[in-house]
Amino acid sequence: MSIETLQNYIDGQFVASSSSETIDLISPVDESVVGRSPVSNRADVDAAVSAAERAFQTWGRSTPGDRQAALLKLADAIEANADEIVEAQCRNTGQPKAIVRAEEAIAGANQLRFFAGAARMVHGLSAGEYLEGFTSYVRREPIGVVGQVAPWNFPFLMAIWKIGPALATGNTVVLKPSDTTPESTLVLARLSKGILPDGVLNVILGTGETGAALVEHPVPGLVSITGSVRAGIAVAESAAKQLKRSHLELGGKAPVVVFPDVDIAKAAAGIAEGGCFNAGQDCTAATRVIVHESIHDEFVTALAAAAQNLRPGLPDDPDAFYGPMNNINHFNTVIKKLQGLPPHATVVTGGKQWGDKGFFIEPTIISGVHQDDAIVQEETFAPVITVQPFSTDEEAIELANGVRFALASSVWTKDHATAEKFTRALDFGCVWINCHIMLTAEMPHGGFKQSGYGKDLSIYGVEDYTRIKHVMSAHD
Repeated sequence: MSIETLQNYIDGQFVASSSSETIDLISPVDESVVGRSPVSNRADVDAAVSAAERAFQTWGRSTPGDRQAALLKLADAIEANADEIVEAQCRNTGQPKAIVRAEEAIAGANQLRFFAGAARMVHGLSAGEYLEGFTSYVRREPIGVVGQVAPWNFPFLMAIWKIGPALATGNTVVLKPSDTTPESTLVLARLSKGILPDGVLNVILGTGETGAALVEHPVPGLVSITGSVRAGIAVAESAAKQLKRSHLELGGKAPVVVFPDVDIAKAAAGIAEGGCFNAGQDCTAATRVIVHESIHDEFVTALAAAAQNLRPGLPDDPDAFYGPMNNINHFNTVIKKLQGLPPHATVVTGGKQWGDKGFFIEPTIISGVHQDDAIVQEETFAPVITVQPFSTDEEAIELANGVRFALASSVWTKDHATAEKFTRALDFGCVWINCHIMLTAEMPHGGFKQSGYGKDLSIYGVEDYTRIKHVMSAHD
């Protein structure tokens, strides 16, 4: 069977890249070649940015109501074509189809509807006479063209998180999906035809070099990336050279603090799911359990049992909880970390490849780790959960906060005062109480420290894609 090379989506049309360089798209399920993508060059980036720049002249002046109507139509189209989105994405990712449908296609449509409504809710200070003889007010305006780089862990949903707030506020977009997972984003582009004016949404395919060319381009006024700390630093450094704004959602290493008053079986089940969802390829995944010493051993046993119930599997397997690692490089990195554990660490369950083909990892629980171990300090991005004991609240807080990441966390207890204490003490952008990994479009998602800056979702994420202008008018 011949494999055609995918095309960029620029100015409302699918067009071949001007580059002759291509990369194969590899199925993480069986390692077969399922597609071919161009490695777009600077000429392609220039064409996409120019299209977005032209489209901004009208889209940037459109009314919030018009933008809302367009985004609502696009959400309807996503919902109506969910099966096509699922098939396209699962070719690239190997995720369970039922989960992609519910958690990305349908959830993405719902979140796009939130952004559509938010288009009409952007606000600022009220007009007033703050200086005698003058009236002042604030305008929130679109930035212009924005460049966006999306990750491979939730390809379709992250595309929605990128384009939703940008388009709602009147910006135009050049979006680069991950080089390993471009196909569902191209479906999104095709669905936008006839709903969004040509040039409002452009999609370019390629590798990190393509993304760098987009970030370095002088036209975009803001660049946004969801990705690794290394990639985020590169984007921030490049943006800083032109004093352009950057929006970074980077890595995580979420602590899960468990107190002895919990229902152990219930908490273990919830935490195992929070750590293994999407094969642990989630920046908010529950990766570091910090459990009170009085229930440590019992909780480790319960957590291992809960993890063993979360079976990986193929895309069409209705009982599969998660799929494979996204690509061979990531799979090899995870295996190397598991094989390089220090002698004091104990693999309670898992710790190796699942099956004899594909990039699957068994659900893994590791106890006996130390705070300075690499498996505790570094993002694993896999279905791997470590467990550490604590004796005092102060020790739990020190262990929880003692990493360079600060995206998400959770505390598990029946005591209200303890929960409230830890919501203040945990240095993370999100603190869940007796749950983990839950998201809603109305609440912000984003972290501190090396987890980046800027917010996704919520009105705060929408405002990140605006600029503020003060207007003052003399009375005489």
